[in-house]
Order: sequence, then C-alpha cells, then structure tokens
Amino acid sequence: MKVGVLGATGYAGQELVRLLQRHEEVNELYLSSSSVAGEDYDSVYPHWNGQNVGVLQDENVPDLDVLFCALPHGLTAARTSTFLSRNIKVIDLGADFRLNSFQVYEEWYKIKHPASELLKDAVYGLPELYREQIRGQSLIANPGCYPTATLLALVPLLRKNLLHTRNLIIDAKSGVSGAGRGVSLGFHYSEVNENFKAYGVATHRHTPEIEQELSRAAGQPLIVNFTPHLVPMTRGMLVTIYAGVQQGVKEEDLRRCWLEQYENEEFIHVLPQGTWPQTKFASGSNNAFLQLTVDQRTGNAVLIATIDNLIKGAAGQAIQNMNLVMGWPESQGITGTALWP
Repeated sequence: MKVGVLGATGYAGQELVRLLQRHEEVNELYLSSSSVAGEDYDSVYPHWNGQNVGVLQDENVPDLDVLFCALPHGLTAARTSTFLSRNIKVIDLGADFRLNSFQVYEEWYKIKHPASELLKDAVYGLPELYREQIRGQSLIANPGCYPTATLLALVPLLRKNLLHTRNLIIDAKSGVSGAGRGVSLGFHYSEVNENFKAYGVATHRHTPEIEQELSRAAGQPLIVNFTPHLVPMTRGMLVTIYAGVQQGVKEEDLRRCWLEQYENEEFIHVLPQGTWPQTKFASGSNNAFLQLTVDQRTGNAVLIATIDNLIKGAAGQAIQNMNLVMGWPESQGITGTALWP
C-alpha cells in the first residue's frame, strides 16, 4: 500500500504519520508539506530522529492508494477531483466535504466552495454511526473533533426519539492542540496557561456540522446552542450536553439505547454508573468514553463524552475510515489504551 499525507507537519498530520508507521498494510509513505518541502521529517519533529521517516515532498502527489488531506479548509476540495480521477481514495480531515450544502459551507467558512459538485459523492466518516455507507467509498469527510464527541452521545438517543430536540445545549472543552500548529497570539503559552475561556460563541464552524447530523438522526431540522472552550492542556476533549427527555423516558432507557448501539464497538465505552469520563481516559488513544444521568430536579438528561481530539477526533478516526474503505480490520493500526497518567 502506498499512502500519502498532505499537511504532514501539522498536529493531526504528525499523528497520522505516527499511526501509519505501524500500520501493517502501509509499506510506502509519501509525506508532503508546502512550507518545509525538502527537509527531513525529523528536522521538523526531532523525536523521529533515527527512524528514517523520510524527506518531506512538495505537493505534486504521486500515484497512491490512499491520500489523507490534513489541510486548511478550501485547499483540499480544489484538487480532489484530480485525485479521484487517478483512483486515489481521499480522506479529508478538513471541512470541505462535511457539509451537504455548499451554501451553508460558504456562509460559515466565508469562501466559495471549490468543488461543490463532489458533495453528493462524499460520505461523512463517523464509523460507529455510518459504517456501511463508508465501506468501499472513494471520498470520506472525516468529522470534526467537537462533532465526533457530540454525535456519539446524541445520535443514538435522537434516532430513538428519547430526547426533546429543542433547547439542546452543548458545552464543550478542548486542549490547545485542537487549534493546530500555527502561531497565533491567543495560543501563546502566556495567554493559555492558567486561563480558561470560551471562544467562537454562537459562531463556531462546527455548529452547522453538528446540526446537520443531529437533524439527520432526528428526522427533522434542529438547532443547538454550541459553546466551545479552550482549556490549558495540550490534548483532550470533553463535551457536556443538556437535553430534555421525552415524556415517560427514564435514565435506564437512555443507557439501554447507548448499550445497544455500542455493545460491539471496540472504541466506544459506556462507563459503569457513577464513573464519569475524564480526558485522560482517552489521551493518546482512539477510544471514546460516555456517561449519562437524568437530573431528577430538572428532568434534563446530562450526557458527557470524552475523546482525544487528535486521535478519535482526527487521525485515528481517519485511519479507521481507511480500514473500512479498503476492507481491512477496522481497528488495524489504531488499537491501544490511553497514556496514563
């Protein structure tokens, strides 16, 4: 297998490299970076020293079986039709193919969609929810990190009509690596350390992605209150969701729904009652951890999900999608528990 990574020096790109290096089916790895082409990979990431990862190439993509695109929005879509015409499977870790509507994309991302004609061919790549749609496809839209955690918690419950669809509140927290490797004042150490802040309030670009997939699950249009926060840690994501329960629905009904959905899933773990998710449970792994309760005073369900934003929220899930596309064991190359402590 010949596999490529565009944007191999970003945080998600580096995680792809780490995981693909140990994947049994990958024997040739093409790594690209527009900013440091020609340099050895270990000159950018010295912890790879001595492991012969290779030299970073320009973006003249050779013949490949699978190409991962870990690029800013707008850059992947402009070239995707060319990749597909060369029989290269494309897994996009960016936002270009996540939204079904190019008008919604253009509204939220403030650019013209470079390849709106391909949206009908893209499959939303959240394996635990859309496994059969992903198998054998050529263009996969890898979900965003916030949507991954949110949808794993909410979609099964909405499909069963166990929750009210109005007044859904999603309170989400992420480590700083979710902002990428670029330099920005808001992510300097002195700005982030000993600090905790909301950002993208009522404007975050993952909002329409979340609403699209929740509407799909509920069978009706819905909107959510989604507020992300930046916490002073490197990686990890924890999402707390508040939702009203339908008349007569009890906590055990919600839990049973999750257990039925995820009982055979290797990476999704519904925790025992009383054990609440922590970001360290998932750190460095492709696992997700879920817990819920129904607050008897308010009648609202409280759902909590945690993932590693760079693994299940990006690179690990992308490789999970590759495995499905190519017909390999789904967990190949991405097994393992969290790094603790």
